[in-house]
Amino acid sequence: MIKEIDLFGVFLPPMFGYAAAAALIWLVLRKCLAWSGAYRLVWHPALFNTALYILILSVCVTFVFR
Repeated sequence: MIKEIDLFGVFLPPMFGYAAAAALIWLVLRKCLAWSGAYRLVWHPALFNTALYILILSVCVTFVFR
């Protein structure tokens, strides 16, 4: 399902849509983790957040191309 995204006449690559969807999921998940106090168990929160975002992005892309 490779098709450009038409955003007000500007064609964007499909990866932009996947990244935006992953960012929304990541923001919600990050708030939930911060609220639950899970970040106290994480050694490096920025590295953990980056890895979590990459994992969510890969799941989004895999879900679309499956």
